[in-house]
Amino acid sequence: MIWNGCVSMNSKNGDLLGSYNVKKLLIKLSIPAILGMLVNALYNLVDTLFVGLSSGNIAIGALGIAFPIHMIIVAFALMIGIGGASVFSRAFGRGDSKTMVNVVNTALRIDFLLAMVITILGLVFIDEILVLFGATSSNIGFAKDYMGIILFGIVPMSLQMVLNNFVRAEGRANTAMVSMIIGAGLNIILDPFFIFEEINIFGLILPALGLGVKGAAFATVLSQVVGFSFIFSMSLSKESKLKINLKNWFDIKLGTIKEIAMVGTPTLVRNSILAVLVIFVNNLINTYAVGDPAIYISIYSVINRVYLIIFLPAFGMMQGLGPIVGFNFGAKKYRRLKDATIFATKIVVIYLFFGFLFVQLFSNEIFDFFSKSEDTFFISNGSSAFKIISTGYILVGFNIVIGGVYQSLGYSKRAMMIAVSRQLLLFVPIVFILTPIYGIEGIWYSFAFSDIIAGLIGLVLVIYEMKILHNLK
Repeated sequence: MIWNGCVSMNSKNGDLLGSYNVKKLLIKLSIPAILGMLVNALYNLVDTLFVGLSSGNIAIGALGIAFPIHMIIVAFALMIGIGGASVFSRAFGRGDSKTMVNVVNTALRIDFLLAMVITILGLVFIDEILVLFGATSSNIGFAKDYMGIILFGIVPMSLQMVLNNFVRAEGRANTAMVSMIIGAGLNIILDPFFIFEEINIFGLILPALGLGVKGAAFATVLSQVVGFSFIFSMSLSKESKLKINLKNWFDIKLGTIKEIAMVGTPTLVRNSILAVLVIFVNNLINTYAVGDPAIYISIYSVINRVYLIIFLPAFGMMQGLGPIVGFNFGAKKYRRLKDATIFATKIVVIYLFFGFLFVQLFSNEIFDFFSKSEDTFFISNGSSAFKIISTGYILVGFNIVIGGVYQSLGYSKRAMMIAVSRQLLLFVPIVFILTPIYGIEGIWYSFAFSDIIAGLIGLVLVIYEMKILHNLK
């Protein structure tokens, strides 16, 4: 099924992106993205919390072992979704309806194929993958129980992420937000019923499935299916400009794939690097930890979950900024582009400074929250590690903003360099210097130093690019 018709620059969403006050517009587009991403982050956070309470701190580490697989899936979905949405936004800005239709359908088809390949490979090589990712004899059983089920949710999860980006690009940020809220909200509701043997609801004791780690995975997959079903149905509605063609699924435009990949590859690299980084750090922990490394992997897993909660509003701001930058660049409205970027930079940097303060003040409480047995070693060492890592939050916002702007403009090489600088070009050499000196604490110091340096580089680039935009007419 496909609808025909051209998209006019005089359309409601075109007027919104091209002439509405940019500060109000940025807030209007960002808040739904931020709320949706925060709620979506609860998939992992709630799983981690309930698994820790039901099965102990070591089981949390098992989810940390599986986390890179999740991030690789996210990386491919965001590459296609953000890359495709950037092409879509610029086409929307110049009124090119043919390109808009083409990029949406090509993006969905290649995402489906990639998700299927990842699912099959993950199921066939699950043992080898978990060992490679740093699993130990203490946690590999939990990790396999969890990942063996999560892999079946890859297709709906990735397609939902792709569609969410396109829906935002057409100006329907609230719809994308509702999609993620539905999925994550259902996950929160289902988790206790699937994980625990019984649950207490206002004094009423109800029997539950008691599946532990497997229950967390089942709840997540079911929730992702429901979330995808909602956004897919909304994308087929008459109000949508996405014009999804449910036929000819093998009609894939190679030129469009290339354009999507050029813009989306920095996102793929950035998120893949995060996955590789988790694998790398897990194995460093196995090398430098004193005693059972599984507890330190659990500490790192909790930090990653809370890190996402802290940073997702900043990434949500970039998702709100993306359509504004792409549309106004296509429409040659450079003043609006500059004003939106400067405003977004101020918000992100100030917000992450408060994120730093939050960790410094409440890191003990964070780890106590995830601890079933109030393990003092887990809490004290986790709190210390998080305080060290969070010092980099003060400046890293500049790096996030300039990377998002470059990507929305289609400057793939620049966006790529920003993506790899923080977590690869800086972190790896620093960690090889510091871990032989400080042991496992050297890992935490390396995160902080790489974020600070990347933030300073981002600050210089933001200033430079704003001067260029100022001179454009």
